[in-house]
Amino acid sequence: MAVYVYAITAASHPLGLDGVTGVGEPAEELRVVTEGDLAAVVSDAPDGLRAKRRDVLAHQTVLQELLGQAGVLPLRFGALAPDDDAVRDALKERADNYRERLAALDGCAEFHLKASCDEDLLLRQVLRESEEARRLNEEIRSGQGGQDLKISLGELIATEVTARRAALASAVTDALLPLAREIRESEAAGDDFISTSFLVERARESAFLERQADLTAEYGEDFEFRLHGPLPPYSFV
Repeated sequence: MAVYVYAITAASHPLGLDGVTGVGEPAEELRVVTEGDLAAVVSDAPDGLRAKRRDVLAHQTVLQELLGQAGVLPLRFGALAPDDDAVRDALKERADNYRERLAALDGCAEFHLKASCDEDLLLRQVLRESEEARRLNEEIRSGQGGQDLKISLGELIATEVTARRAALASAVTDALLPLAREIRESEAAGDDFISTSFLVERARESAFLERQADLTAEYGEDFEFRLHGPLPPYSFV
């Protein structure tokens, strides 16, 4: 039977999972597969597993219980192996990598930050600060410019807005970076100018949250900051 894998830990992890069950309906019992100084928390994988609310919550509950006791490498929902032997083989083959990441993530949680701003704000900034953009805009408004001029203005504004989004992302990241052990940046989508995960030590969580709250106040109502966490450090496994 296929095996569902929740997390990888040190074999010395307390693994206190009494009363905690896994995915499936009825819920599968959890067990531990050990190889040397590493262990994986697994269960049998139910047939036809889908990302239903009950199973996603079961997966998250297992990880939260483990994280509350010691460091783990959390796997994302749906990680499967053919059998326990395959899990042992993976632990053995990637032992050095798993040990390094367990040490790096020990005592840490992930916080994921997304932020966006009113695009009109950026457009106003471009027209206020760029002489070329103002010149093109004035010519168009006066009726002197044709389609080529409108295209030139559009390209200039797009370039300037992109540069300002990048500058905003850099400024926010730089403000929070001293409070993080590692970061993982992903491509921001839509109106967002930043989508970054921060690996934060538990002892520095309060300081990190305070700094993020300060940033929200500093940037004002034209900006929307959305911080999710503490989370299992998926982005840093």
